[in-house]
Amino acid sequence: MNGAMNGVLLVMIGILLIPIYESAQEENVWQRMLAFASIATKTSLMILVISVLRDDWMIGLVGVLILSLGNASLMLLAHILRRVNQS
Repeated sequence: MNGAMNGVLLVMIGILLIPIYESAQEENVWQRMLAFASIATKTSLMILVISVLRDDWMIGLVGVLILSLGNASLMLLAHILRRVNQS
């Protein structure tokens, strides 16, 4: 069971590299922000998997907070950038 979960974690790390590669090549700010939102979501899901592996609910709580609050702050930044570009 533990080996399968470690395999899942390694696959998740591999999937995390895709938006990192995309954000490094992209010049458009909106595409970069989408890539960073994807990175934040994938990272918080990885934290939740690690909390299940370690049976530690405090780590899981941090993962849930990142998942719920991380993308909200990114959307706030997107609205601020849109207002700056309109002016």
